[in-house]
Amino acid sequence: MAKIKDPENTILIELKNGTVTVELLADVAPLHTARMKDLARSGQYDNVAFHRVIEGFMAQTGDVQYGDMEDGFNLRMAGTGSSDLPDLTAEFSKLPHDRGSLGAARSQNPNSANSQFFINFSDNNFLNGQYTVYGRVISGMEHVDAIQLGEPAENPDRMISVKVAADA
Repeated sequence: MAKIKDPENTILIELKNGTVTVELLADVAPLHTARMKDLARSGQYDNVAFHRVIEGFMAQTGDVQYGDMEDGFNLRMAGTGSSDLPDLTAEFSKLPHDRGSLGAARSQNPNSANSQFFINFSDNNFLNGQYTVYGRVISGMEHVDAIQLGEPAENPDRMISVKVAADA
């Protein structure tokens, strides 16, 4: 595990194969960073599925409404949900969408990010300036690489727990 410099701005995502440590970039995207910490602290990210995982591209999660199951069938399409908090204003920067960077998922509206995020498997610089970058994996990227592929996968991998390191 990487040495944690700022526990208040570090997220620990527990996956089936191990822990992914994410350094949040509060100085670059304070709104997105605060939202992730709020959702982690309230437990809303726990047991949330990776609903869109594309080989060589990214793994997307954070749809805190996905997983509401009735008789084993999802009641709505994965990736269309968010938290009950208001959407966030885009915080675009010059930071690239490189391997291991954390980006805010959104709809066509740049100011529609809420709870969903993605982790880039590779350098996806075609996303630069279009999606907010607000964190980077500092350890455990091998666990991200092992997430089951699919849109959605039949039995998608999940974030077992998500915690702010200062609280862990």
